[in-house]
Amino acid sequence: MTSSYTLYTGSSGQKDWSTSSAVPTLFVGANDLMLQASQYGEITAPIVLLLHGGGQTRHAWADTARTLAGAGYCAITLDARGHGESDWCAHGDYSTESLVADLNAVIHSLPTAPIIVGASMGGLTSMLALGENASLPCSALVLVDVAPRLEQQGVRRIIEFMRRHQDGFDSLEQVRDAIAAYNPQRPPPSDLSGLRKNLRQRDDGRLYWHWDPAFLDHARLPTETNNGMFEQVRLERAARKLSMPLLLIRGYQSDVLSDQGARELLDLAPHAHYVVLKQAGHMVAGDRNTIFTEAVLDFLQGSNAALRRHASSTFDHGALT
Repeated sequence: MTSSYTLYTGSSGQKDWSTSSAVPTLFVGANDLMLQASQYGEITAPIVLLLHGGGQTRHAWADTARTLAGAGYCAITLDARGHGESDWCAHGDYSTESLVADLNAVIHSLPTAPIIVGASMGGLTSMLALGENASLPCSALVLVDVAPRLEQQGVRRIIEFMRRHQDGFDSLEQVRDAIAAYNPQRPPPSDLSGLRKNLRQRDDGRLYWHWDPAFLDHARLPTETNNGMFEQVRLERAARKLSMPLLLIRGYQSDVLSDQGARELLDLAPHAHYVVLKQAGHMVAGDRNTIFTEAVLDFLQGSNAALRRHASSTFDHGALT
């Protein structure tokens, strides 16, 4: 089957989405680590599990989650271990294996097979978890600007950004300036209060990034054979085994995933759909949130029959808490 490729510009009509308030939710990950999440919509609706990239938090998905809830889905956004409000691992285990084990635990705690949307680290984790365990329930997978082969320069830029400012910040203005230097094409926010979700204030009064500094011990600089944390050959093997409905979304201006890297994924998973968003970089959902969410919904609503075939598994592991 030939993969589809779309340069996505959005729908011509204005969609009227309702809003939804987030319900705090906890999952138990590997080694009993507590993982913080937010639930938008009723748990009886089709579940969409949204996984952020390295250095981000579940709040990066808030606008998308509200729109999904308004469209009749239950959107669950999750903080990865060592990120946001999730537990830090006492012995600093942020390995690929632990990220995959956390995702396995979360999926098995859900009442139905979820649709998974994974950006960057979240997408790579999903690719490994699903490709290496065919019995792991998933009704569809959306990979956001990620594939087995990534551009070393772009991955290096992310890791180097995360390694800066480990001595913290004096003010939100300093945080704003650091983000603007990394992502100059995105206008800085006029209201800085939202930046606090990405920070923790310590006893010294200074503001620090939310992630556990030990996470950076696993976020190695990329080489020809790994993407910082993930081995390319292992990802390629996993991608070949992905059988669920699959959508790849790439930011046209991304320095992390090239068109060549995307097409190599399509060779491994020829049933995948491929969408490119103009005026978006690696942070696709943040750069073009409305059009990104429309692309996800169009894929999900256009693949309903296939989604139902892959959503046959249910569990007795209990409801969300």
